[in-house]
Amino acid sequence: MKRYIYLSLLCFFSFLPLSAQLKNDSPLRKLQLAEMAITNFYVDSVNEQKLAEDAIRGMLEKLDPHSTYTDAKETKAMNEPLQGDFEGIGVQFNMIEDTLVVIQPVVNGPSQKVGILAGDRIISVNDSAIAGVKMARIDIMKKLRGKKGTKVKLGIVRRGVKDVLTFIVTRAKIPVHTINASYMIRPNVGYIRIESFGMKTHDEFMTAVDSLKKKGMKTLLLDLQDNGGGYLQSAVQISNEFLKNNDMIVYTEGRRSRRQNFKAVGNGRLQDVNVYVLVNEFSASAAEIVTGAIQDNDRGTVVGRRTFGKGLVQRPIDLPDGSMIRLTIAHYYTPSGRCIQKPYKKGDLKDYEMDLDKRLKHGELTNPDSIHFSDSLKYYTIRKHRVVYGGGGIMPDYFVPLDTTKVTRYHRMLSTKSIIINAYLKYVDANRKVLKAQYSSFDTFNKDYMIPQSLLNEIVAEGKKEKVEPKDATELKATLPQIALKLKSLVARDLWDMNEYFRIWNAQSDIVNKAVELATGK
Repeated sequence: MKRYIYLSLLCFFSFLPLSAQLKNDSPLRKLQLAEMAITNFYVDSVNEQKLAEDAIRGMLEKLDPHSTYTDAKETKAMNEPLQGDFEGIGVQFNMIEDTLVVIQPVVNGPSQKVGILAGDRIISVNDSAIAGVKMARIDIMKKLRGKKGTKVKLGIVRRGVKDVLTFIVTRAKIPVHTINASYMIRPNVGYIRIESFGMKTHDEFMTAVDSLKKKGMKTLLLDLQDNGGGYLQSAVQISNEFLKNNDMIVYTEGRRSRRQNFKAVGNGRLQDVNVYVLVNEFSASAAEIVTGAIQDNDRGTVVGRRTFGKGLVQRPIDLPDGSMIRLTIAHYYTPSGRCIQKPYKKGDLKDYEMDLDKRLKHGELTNPDSIHFSDSLKYYTIRKHRVVYGGGGIMPDYFVPLDTTKVTRYHRMLSTKSIIINAYLKYVDANRKVLKAQYSSFDTFNKDYMIPQSLLNEIVAEGKKEKVEPKDATELKATLPQIALKLKSLVARDLWDMNEYFRIWNAQSDIVNKAVELATGK
Protein backbone atom coordinates (compact mmCIF):
# COMPACT_ATOMS: atom_id res chain seq x y z
CA MET A 1 0.00 0.00 0.00
CA LYS A 2 2.82 2.40 0.95
CA ARG A 3 4.47 1.67 -2.39
CA TYR A 4 1.18 2.41 -4.17
CA ILE A 5 0.82 5.80 -2.45
CA TYR A 6 4.43 6.72 -3.16
CA LEU A 7 4.13 5.80 -6.84
CA SER A 8 0.87 7.74 -7.08
CA LEU A 9 2.53 10.82 -5.66
CA LEU A 10 5.40 10.48 -8.08
CA CYS A 11 2.83 10.50 -10.88
CA PHE A 12 1.48 13.80 -9.55
CA PHE A 13 4.99 15.25 -9.48
CA SER A 14 5.66 14.13 -13.03
CA PHE A 15 3.24 16.77 -14.24
CA LEU A 16 5.13 19.59 -12.51
CA PRO A 17 7.58 21.71 -14.53
CA LEU A 18 11.20 20.71 -14.16
CA SER A 19 11.95 23.96 -12.29
CA ALA A 20 9.35 23.08 -9.67
CA GLN A 21 10.53 19.51 -9.09
CA LEU A 22 12.62 18.97 -6.00
CA LYS A 23 15.65 16.89 -5.21
CA ASN A 24 14.96 13.50 -3.64
CA ASP A 25 16.73 14.48 -0.42
CA SER A 26 15.08 17.92 -0.13
CA PRO A 27 13.19 18.51 3.15
CA LEU A 28 10.70 20.54 1.15
CA ARG A 29 10.00 17.50 -1.06
CA LYS A 30 9.19 15.49 2.06
CA LEU A 31 6.80 18.19 3.23
CA GLN A 32 5.15 18.46 -0.16
CA LEU A 33 4.71 14.70 -0.42
CA ALA A 34 3.08 14.64 3.02
CA GLU A 35 0.68 17.45 2.06
CA MET A 36 -0.27 15.75 -1.21
CA ALA A 37 -0.77 12.41 0.56
CA ILE A 38 -3.14 13.98 3.08
CA THR A 39 -5.02 15.97 0.43
CA ASN A 40 -5.50 13.04 -1.93
CA PHE A 41 -5.75 9.98 0.29
CA TYR A 42 -6.91 11.05 3.76
CA VAL A 43 -10.19 9.42 4.84
CA ASP A 44 -12.05 12.76 5.28
CA SER A 45 -11.99 15.99 3.35
CA VAL A 46 -9.41 18.55 4.48
CA ASN A 47 -9.00 22.31 4.22
CA GLU A 48 -5.79 22.67 2.21
CA GLN A 49 -5.41 26.34 3.15
CA LYS A 50 -5.58 25.55 6.86
CA LEU A 51 -3.31 22.56 6.39
CA ALA A 52 -0.63 24.80 4.87
CA GLU A 53 -1.08 27.45 7.56
CA ASP A 54 -0.79 24.85 10.33
CA ALA A 55 2.41 23.55 8.77
CA ILE A 56 3.91 27.05 8.65
CA ARG A 57 2.92 27.74 12.25
CA GLY A 58 4.33 24.37 13.30
CA MET A 59 7.73 25.16 11.77
CA LEU A 60 7.90 28.64 13.27
CA GLU A 61 6.89 27.43 16.75
CA LYS A 62 10.09 25.39 16.88
CA LEU A 63 12.21 28.50 16.35
CA ASP A 64 12.41 31.62 18.53
CA PRO A 65 9.47 33.20 20.42
CA HIS A 66 8.98 36.03 17.92
CA SER A 67 8.92 34.32 14.52
CA THR A 68 5.22 34.21 13.68
CA TYR A 69 2.63 33.65 10.98
CA THR A 70 -0.52 35.76 10.61
CA ASP A 71 -3.34 35.24 8.13
CA ALA A 72 -4.55 38.10 5.93
CA LYS A 73 -7.07 39.48 8.45
CA GLU A 74 -4.65 39.22 11.37
CA THR A 75 -1.93 40.92 9.32
CA LYS A 76 -4.18 43.87 8.43
CA ALA A 77 -5.34 44.32 12.04
CA MET A 78 -1.75 44.09 13.32
CA ASN A 79 -0.39 46.70 10.90
CA GLU A 80 -3.08 49.36 11.35
CA PRO A 81 -1.92 50.76 14.73
CA LEU A 82 1.67 51.09 13.48
CA GLN A 83 0.77 52.65 10.12
CA GLY A 84 -0.81 55.56 11.92
CA ASP A 85 -4.38 55.38 10.67
CA PHE A 86 -7.28 53.17 9.67
CA GLU A 87 -10.53 53.75 7.81
CA GLY A 88 -13.77 53.97 9.76
CA ILE A 89 -16.30 56.21 11.50
CA GLY A 90 -13.98 57.68 14.15
CA VAL A 91 -15.28 56.89 17.62
CA GLN A 92 -13.82 55.55 20.84
CA PHE A 93 -16.35 53.19 22.35
CA ASN A 94 -16.99 50.70 25.10
CA MET A 95 -19.59 48.00 25.66
CA ILE A 96 -22.14 48.46 28.45
CA GLU A 97 -24.50 45.53 28.93
CA ASP A 98 -24.22 44.36 25.33
CA THR A 99 -24.63 47.87 23.89
CA LEU A 100 -21.99 50.01 22.16
CA VAL A 101 -21.62 53.35 23.94
CA VAL A 102 -19.58 56.16 22.36
CA ILE A 103 -16.91 57.31 24.82
CA GLN A 104 -15.59 60.03 22.53
CA PRO A 105 -15.91 60.85 18.83
CA VAL A 106 -12.53 61.59 17.23
CA VAL A 107 -12.02 65.35 17.00
CA ASN A 108 -12.99 66.52 13.48
CA GLY A 109 -13.65 62.88 12.58
CA PRO A 110 -16.58 61.72 10.44
CA SER A 111 -18.85 60.90 13.39
CA GLN A 112 -18.31 64.24 15.13
CA LYS A 113 -18.98 66.08 11.87
CA VAL A 114 -22.50 64.62 11.58
CA GLY A 115 -23.32 65.30 15.23
CA ILE A 116 -22.67 62.02 17.07
CA LEU A 117 -21.97 62.74 20.75
CA ALA A 118 -20.23 61.08 23.70
CA GLY A 119 -22.80 58.89 25.45
CA ASP A 120 -24.69 57.97 22.27
CA ARG A 121 -25.60 54.29 21.94
CA ILE A 122 -25.15 52.75 18.50
CA ILE A 123 -27.82 50.05 18.25
CA SER A 124 -27.77 49.29 14.52
CA VAL A 125 -25.45 49.44 11.53
CA ASN A 126 -27.08 49.56 8.08
CA ASP A 127 -30.37 48.45 9.70
CA SER A 128 -28.67 45.39 11.22
CA ALA A 129 -28.98 45.24 15.02
CA ILE A 130 -25.74 45.18 17.02
CA ALA A 131 -27.28 45.80 20.48
CA GLY A 132 -28.79 43.00 22.53
CA VAL A 133 -27.56 40.30 20.14
CA LYS A 134 -24.33 39.36 21.97
CA MET A 135 -22.16 40.30 19.01
CA ALA A 136 -18.38 40.07 19.54
CA ARG A 137 -16.51 43.37 19.77
CA ILE A 138 -14.34 42.49 16.78
CA ASP A 139 -17.43 41.79 14.65
CA ILE A 140 -18.91 45.17 15.60
CA MET A 141 -15.64 46.85 14.59
CA LYS A 142 -15.77 45.10 11.22
CA LYS A 143 -19.23 46.53 10.59
CA LEU A 144 -18.17 50.05 11.53
CA ARG A 145 -14.94 50.06 9.57
CA GLY A 146 -14.80 50.26 5.80
CA LYS A 147 -13.11 51.98 2.89
CA LYS A 148 -12.65 55.73 2.92
CA GLY A 149 -15.57 57.45 1.21
CA THR A 150 -18.12 54.68 1.80
CA LYS A 151 -21.26 55.52 3.77
CA VAL A 152 -22.76 53.69 6.74
CA LYS A 153 -26.17 54.18 8.32
CA LEU A 154 -26.19 54.21 12.13
CA GLY A 155 -29.18 53.87 14.42
CA ILE A 156 -28.52 55.76 17.65
CA VAL A 157 -30.27 56.03 21.00
CA ARG A 158 -29.51 59.28 22.85
CA ARG A 159 -30.23 60.01 26.49
CA GLY A 160 -33.24 62.36 26.75
CA VAL A 161 -34.42 61.73 23.17
CA LYS A 162 -37.42 59.46 22.74
CA ASP A 163 -36.97 58.26 19.16
CA VAL A 164 -34.07 56.38 17.56
CA LEU A 165 -31.86 58.84 15.67
CA THR A 166 -30.42 58.02 12.26
CA PHE A 167 -27.03 59.27 11.07
CA ILE A 168 -25.34 58.68 7.73
CA VAL A 169 -21.56 58.71 8.31
CA THR A 170 -19.02 58.86 5.50
CA ARG A 171 -16.04 56.79 6.54
CA ALA A 172 -12.63 58.43 6.47
CA LYS A 173 -9.00 57.92 7.45
CA ILE A 174 -8.85 57.90 11.24
CA PRO A 175 -5.49 58.81 12.81
CA VAL A 176 -4.08 56.47 15.45
CA HIS A 177 -1.93 58.42 17.88
CA THR A 178 1.03 56.81 19.63
CA ILE A 179 1.76 59.68 22.02
CA ASN A 180 -0.45 59.14 25.08
CA ALA A 181 0.41 62.27 26.99
CA SER A 182 2.47 65.44 26.77
CA TYR A 183 2.52 68.14 29.47
CA MET A 184 4.72 70.15 31.85
CA ILE A 185 4.94 67.98 34.94
CA ARG A 186 7.00 70.60 36.85
CA PRO A 187 8.41 74.04 35.96
CA ASN A 188 11.07 73.49 33.25
CA VAL A 189 10.34 69.72 33.22
CA GLY A 190 8.32 68.24 30.38
CA TYR A 191 6.75 64.79 30.22
CA ILE A 192 5.99 62.73 27.10
CA ARG A 193 4.60 59.21 27.14
CA ILE A 194 4.99 57.10 23.99
CA GLU A 195 2.65 54.11 23.79
CA SER A 196 4.31 52.45 20.78
CA PHE A 197 6.59 53.28 17.85
CA GLY A 198 4.49 53.72 14.73
CA MET A 199 5.05 55.27 11.34
CA LYS A 200 4.02 58.74 12.54
CA THR A 201 5.46 58.62 16.08
CA HIS A 202 8.44 60.86 15.31
CA ASP A 203 6.21 63.58 13.85
CA GLU A 204 3.89 63.39 16.87
CA PHE A 205 6.86 63.42 19.22
CA MET A 206 8.42 66.52 17.69
CA THR A 207 5.08 68.36 17.74
CA ALA A 208 4.88 67.60 21.47
CA VAL A 209 8.52 68.65 21.97
CA ASP A 210 7.98 72.00 20.22
CA SER A 211 4.93 72.68 22.38
CA LEU A 212 6.78 71.87 25.61
CA LYS A 213 9.83 73.92 24.61
CA LYS A 214 7.58 76.95 24.20
CA LYS A 215 6.49 76.35 27.80
CA GLY A 216 10.08 76.41 29.02
CA MET A 217 11.11 72.75 28.95
CA LYS A 218 14.79 72.24 29.85
CA THR A 219 14.45 68.62 31.01
CA LEU A 220 12.36 65.83 29.48
CA LEU A 221 10.91 62.76 31.15
CA LEU A 222 10.51 60.29 28.28
CA ASP A 223 8.07 57.65 29.52
CA LEU A 224 8.42 54.29 27.74
CA GLN A 225 6.72 52.21 30.43
CA ASP A 226 4.53 49.44 28.94
CA ASN A 227 5.74 50.39 25.43
CA GLY A 228 5.90 47.12 23.51
CA GLY A 229 7.92 48.53 20.60
CA GLY A 230 7.08 48.93 16.92
CA TYR A 231 9.05 50.26 13.96
CA LEU A 232 12.85 50.31 14.21
CA GLN A 233 13.02 53.44 12.06
CA SER A 234 10.84 55.40 14.49
CA ALA A 235 13.07 54.39 17.40
CA VAL A 236 16.14 55.48 15.41
CA GLN A 237 14.54 58.84 14.51
CA ILE A 238 13.68 59.62 18.13
CA SER A 239 17.10 58.50 19.43
CA ASN A 240 18.72 60.74 16.82
CA GLU A 241 17.09 63.81 18.39
CA PHE A 242 19.21 63.39 21.54
CA LEU A 243 22.58 62.28 20.13
CA LYS A 244 25.60 63.81 18.46
CA ASN A 245 26.70 63.19 14.90
CA ASN A 246 27.99 59.64 14.31
CA ASP A 247 26.86 58.34 17.74
CA MET A 248 25.82 54.72 17.43
CA ILE A 249 22.11 54.16 18.08
CA VAL A 250 21.81 50.41 17.47
CA TYR A 251 23.21 47.75 15.19
CA THR A 252 21.81 44.46 13.93
CA GLU A 253 23.58 41.25 12.97
CA GLY A 254 22.56 37.68 12.17
CA ARG A 255 23.80 34.43 10.66
CA ARG A 256 22.82 35.43 7.13
CA SER A 257 22.37 39.17 7.79
CA ARG A 258 25.45 41.33 7.65
CA ARG A 259 25.98 43.89 10.36
CA GLN A 260 23.95 47.04 9.82
CA ASN A 261 24.75 50.18 11.80
CA PHE A 262 22.25 52.89 12.65
CA LYS A 263 23.95 56.14 13.69
CA ALA A 264 22.87 59.66 14.60
CA VAL A 265 23.32 62.28 11.88
CA GLY A 266 23.85 65.30 14.14
CA ASN A 267 20.67 67.26 13.42
CA GLY A 268 18.84 66.38 16.65
CA ARG A 269 16.81 69.16 18.26
CA LEU A 270 17.07 67.79 21.81
CA GLN A 271 20.85 67.64 22.19
CA ASP A 272 20.73 70.41 24.83
CA VAL A 273 17.82 68.93 26.82
CA ASN A 274 18.40 66.77 29.90
CA VAL A 275 16.58 63.45 29.51
CA TYR A 276 15.32 60.77 31.89
CA VAL A 277 13.98 57.60 30.31
CA LEU A 278 11.28 55.77 32.29
CA VAL A 279 10.99 52.02 31.73
CA ASN A 280 9.56 48.89 33.30
CA GLU A 281 9.41 45.15 32.67
CA PHE A 282 6.93 45.69 29.80
CA SER A 283 9.15 48.09 27.83
CA ALA A 284 10.34 46.10 24.82
CA SER A 285 11.95 46.10 21.38
CA ALA A 286 12.00 49.63 19.90
CA ALA A 287 11.57 51.06 23.41
CA GLU A 288 14.72 49.18 24.44
CA ILE A 289 16.60 50.51 21.42
CA VAL A 290 15.94 54.12 22.49
CA THR A 291 16.74 53.30 26.13
CA GLY A 292 19.97 51.49 25.26
CA ALA A 293 21.11 54.26 22.90
CA ILE A 294 20.64 56.97 25.52
CA GLN A 295 22.21 54.92 28.33
CA ASP A 296 25.22 53.59 26.38
CA ASN A 297 26.06 57.03 24.98
CA ASP A 298 25.87 58.51 28.51
CA ARG A 299 23.26 60.88 27.16
CA GLY A 300 20.65 60.54 29.91
CA THR A 301 19.46 58.61 32.95
CA VAL A 302 17.31 55.47 32.89
CA VAL A 303 14.81 55.09 35.72
CA GLY A 304 12.58 52.10 36.56
CA ARG A 305 13.03 48.34 36.26
CA ARG A 306 14.84 46.00 33.84
CA THR A 307 13.13 46.04 30.46
CA PHE A 308 11.50 43.05 28.78
CA GLY A 309 14.45 41.87 26.66
CA LYS A 310 13.04 41.63 23.12
CA GLY A 311 16.03 42.06 20.83
CA LEU A 312 15.21 39.93 17.81
CA VAL A 313 14.83 41.50 14.37
CA GLN A 314 11.93 40.22 12.29
CA ARG A 315 11.79 40.45 8.52
CA PRO A 316 8.21 40.56 7.18
CA ILE A 317 7.67 38.13 4.31
CA ASP A 318 4.42 38.95 2.51
CA LEU A 319 2.55 35.98 1.05
CA PRO A 320 0.28 36.22 -2.03
CA ASP A 321 -3.02 35.99 -0.09
CA GLY A 322 -2.19 38.92 2.21
CA SER A 323 -0.88 36.73 5.02
CA MET A 324 2.59 37.26 6.44
CA ILE A 325 5.53 35.43 7.99
CA ARG A 326 7.60 37.51 10.40
CA LEU A 327 10.91 35.65 10.46
CA THR A 328 13.70 36.47 12.89
CA ILE A 329 16.86 37.22 10.92
CA ALA A 330 19.13 39.12 13.35
CA HIS A 331 19.70 40.44 16.88
CA TYR A 332 19.62 44.03 18.13
CA TYR A 333 22.77 45.28 19.87
CA THR A 334 23.16 48.48 21.89
CA PRO A 335 26.11 50.84 21.15
CA SER A 336 28.28 49.15 23.82
CA GLY A 337 27.68 45.76 22.20
CA ARG A 338 25.00 44.37 24.51
CA CYS A 339 22.48 42.02 22.97
CA ILE A 340 19.03 43.20 24.04
CA GLN A 341 17.41 39.76 23.67
CA LYS A 342 16.93 37.75 26.86
CA PRO A 343 17.83 34.02 26.74
CA TYR A 344 15.26 31.51 25.46
CA LYS A 345 14.95 27.85 24.57
CA LYS A 346 13.93 27.18 20.98
CA GLY A 347 10.41 25.88 20.79
CA ASP A 348 9.67 26.50 24.48
CA LEU A 349 7.27 29.43 24.24
CA LYS A 350 5.64 28.66 27.61
CA ASP A 351 8.92 29.05 29.50
CA TYR A 352 9.59 32.33 27.65
CA GLU A 353 6.16 33.70 28.51
CA MET A 354 6.67 32.85 32.20
CA ASP A 355 9.81 34.99 32.44
CA LEU A 356 8.13 37.93 34.18
CA ASP A 357 6.49 35.60 36.69
CA LYS A 358 9.93 34.18 37.40
CA ARG A 359 11.37 37.65 37.90
CA LEU A 360 8.65 38.40 40.46
CA LYS A 361 9.18 35.12 42.32
CA HIS A 362 12.96 35.59 42.39
CA GLY A 363 12.49 39.08 43.81
CA GLU A 364 13.99 40.97 40.86
CA LEU A 365 11.00 43.29 40.47
CA THR A 366 10.96 44.25 44.13
CA ASN A 367 14.60 44.06 45.26
CA PRO A 368 17.62 45.10 43.15
CA ASP A 369 19.97 43.12 45.41
CA SER A 370 18.42 39.92 44.08
CA ILE A 371 19.92 40.63 40.62
CA HIS A 372 23.40 39.21 40.02
CA PHE A 373 25.34 39.49 36.76
CA SER A 374 28.45 37.54 35.84
CA ASP A 375 31.59 39.34 34.64
CA SER A 376 31.04 37.83 31.19
CA LEU A 377 27.99 40.11 30.83
CA LYS A 378 29.90 43.28 31.75
CA TYR A 379 30.05 46.13 29.21
CA TYR A 380 31.07 49.79 29.36
CA THR A 381 29.29 52.93 28.23
CA ILE A 382 30.86 54.91 25.40
CA ARG A 383 31.85 58.22 27.02
CA LYS A 384 32.04 57.71 30.78
CA HIS A 385 32.95 54.01 30.68
CA ARG A 386 30.36 53.17 33.32
CA VAL A 387 29.65 49.47 33.85
CA VAL A 388 26.41 48.20 32.31
CA TYR A 389 25.29 44.60 31.92
CA GLY A 390 24.02 42.47 29.08
CA GLY A 391 22.05 39.27 29.38
CA GLY A 392 18.73 40.60 28.15
CA GLY A 393 16.87 43.86 28.58
CA ILE A 394 18.22 47.20 29.80
CA MET A 395 18.97 47.56 33.51
CA PRO A 396 18.12 51.10 34.71
CA ASP A 397 20.58 53.49 36.33
CA TYR A 398 18.08 54.04 39.15
CA PHE A 399 16.04 51.00 40.17
CA VAL A 400 12.46 51.60 41.36
CA PRO A 401 10.96 48.51 43.02
CA LEU A 402 7.48 47.31 42.16
CA ASP A 403 5.18 48.11 45.08
CA THR A 404 3.06 44.97 45.31
CA THR A 405 1.00 46.47 48.16
CA LYS A 406 -0.52 49.19 45.96
CA VAL A 407 -2.82 46.84 44.07
CA THR A 408 -4.39 44.50 46.62
CA ARG A 409 -5.78 41.05 45.95
CA TYR A 410 -9.25 42.54 46.39
CA HIS A 411 -8.50 45.25 43.80
CA ARG A 412 -7.23 42.67 41.31
CA MET A 413 -10.33 40.51 41.72
CA LEU A 414 -12.67 43.48 41.24
CA SER A 415 -10.76 44.38 38.06
CA THR A 416 -10.73 40.80 36.77
CA LYS A 417 -14.52 40.60 37.11
CA SER A 418 -14.85 43.98 35.28
CA ILE A 419 -16.75 45.36 38.29
CA ILE A 420 -14.77 48.62 38.44
CA ILE A 421 -14.91 49.42 34.72
CA ASN A 422 -18.61 48.58 34.45
CA ALA A 423 -19.46 50.81 37.42
CA TYR A 424 -17.41 53.64 35.89
CA LEU A 425 -19.11 53.32 32.50
CA LYS A 426 -22.58 53.51 34.03
CA TYR A 427 -21.60 56.42 36.28
CA VAL A 428 -20.01 58.56 33.57
CA ASP A 429 -22.80 57.78 31.12
CA ALA A 430 -25.38 59.07 33.61
CA ASN A 431 -23.35 62.10 34.74
CA ARG A 432 -21.32 63.21 31.71
CA LYS A 433 -23.47 66.23 30.90
CA VAL A 434 -23.49 67.48 34.50
CA LEU A 435 -19.74 66.94 34.90
CA LYS A 436 -18.93 68.82 31.69
CA ALA A 437 -21.09 71.75 32.81
CA GLN A 438 -19.56 71.76 36.29
CA TYR A 439 -15.89 71.50 35.25
CA SER A 440 -15.01 73.74 32.33
CA SER A 441 -11.27 73.25 32.82
CA PHE A 442 -9.13 70.27 33.72
CA ASP A 443 -7.22 72.21 36.39
CA THR A 444 -10.46 72.91 38.26
CA PHE A 445 -11.51 69.27 37.89
CA ASN A 446 -8.16 67.98 39.11
CA LYS A 447 -8.25 70.27 42.14
CA ASP A 448 -11.88 69.92 43.22
CA TYR A 449 -13.42 66.71 41.88
CA MET A 450 -13.72 63.67 44.13
CA ILE A 451 -15.22 60.30 43.29
CA PRO A 452 -18.55 60.07 45.16
CA GLN A 453 -18.63 57.62 48.05
CA SER A 454 -21.85 56.21 46.61
CA LEU A 455 -19.95 54.95 43.54
CA LEU A 456 -17.35 53.23 45.72
CA ASN A 457 -20.15 51.70 47.80
CA GLU A 458 -21.78 50.43 44.62
CA ILE A 459 -18.52 48.73 43.57
CA VAL A 460 -18.16 47.07 46.97
CA ALA A 461 -21.80 45.90 46.88
CA GLU A 462 -21.48 44.57 43.32
CA GLY A 463 -18.31 42.75 44.35
CA LYS A 464 -20.18 41.10 47.20
CA LYS A 465 -22.82 39.85 44.74
CA GLU A 466 -20.01 38.30 42.68
CA LYS A 467 -18.47 36.81 45.85
CA VAL A 468 -15.50 39.18 45.65
CA GLU A 469 -14.87 40.58 49.12
CA PRO A 470 -11.89 42.00 51.05
CA LYS A 471 -10.14 39.76 53.55
CA ASP A 472 -10.61 42.36 56.26
CA ALA A 473 -11.13 46.06 56.95
CA THR A 474 -7.42 46.75 56.40
CA GLU A 475 -7.50 45.42 52.85
CA LEU A 476 -10.67 47.40 52.10
CA LYS A 477 -9.09 50.59 53.46
CA ALA A 478 -5.96 50.05 51.32
CA THR A 479 -7.99 49.33 48.18
CA LEU A 480 -10.55 52.14 48.01
CA PRO A 481 -8.11 55.09 47.53
CA GLN A 482 -6.46 53.32 44.56
CA ILE A 483 -9.85 52.56 43.00
CA ALA A 484 -10.90 56.18 43.51
CA LEU A 485 -7.74 57.44 41.79
CA LYS A 486 -8.26 55.06 38.88
CA LEU A 487 -11.87 56.18 38.52
CA LYS A 488 -10.92 59.85 38.62
CA SER A 489 -8.33 59.22 35.88
CA LEU A 490 -10.97 57.48 33.75
CA VAL A 491 -13.50 60.27 34.23
CA ALA A 492 -10.84 62.79 33.18
CA ARG A 493 -10.12 60.73 30.07
CA ASP A 494 -13.82 60.72 29.23
CA LEU A 495 -14.22 64.49 29.67
CA TRP A 496 -10.92 65.37 27.95
CA ASP A 497 -8.39 62.82 26.66
CA MET A 498 -5.57 60.40 27.55
CA ASN A 499 -3.32 63.36 28.35
CA GLU A 500 -5.52 64.27 31.32
CA TYR A 501 -5.80 60.61 32.32
CA PHE A 502 -2.04 60.40 32.81
CA ARG A 503 -1.82 63.79 34.52
CA ILE A 504 -3.90 62.26 37.31
CA TRP A 505 -2.65 58.66 37.22
CA ASN A 506 1.03 59.63 37.23
CA ALA A 507 0.60 61.16 40.69
CA GLN A 508 0.78 57.63 42.16
CA SER A 509 3.51 56.28 39.86
CA ASP A 510 6.68 55.52 41.82
CA ILE A 511 8.76 55.53 38.63
CA VAL A 512 7.43 58.91 37.50
CA ASN A 513 7.87 60.38 40.98
CA LYS A 514 11.46 59.10 41.21
CA ALA A 515 12.28 60.68 37.84
CA VAL A 516 10.74 63.98 38.96
CA GLU A 517 12.84 63.81 42.14
CA LEU A 518 16.03 63.22 40.16
CA ALA A 519 15.19 65.95 37.65
CA THR A 520 14.30 68.62 40.21
CA GLY A 521 16.35 67.59 43.24
CA LYS A 522 13.14 67.49 45.32
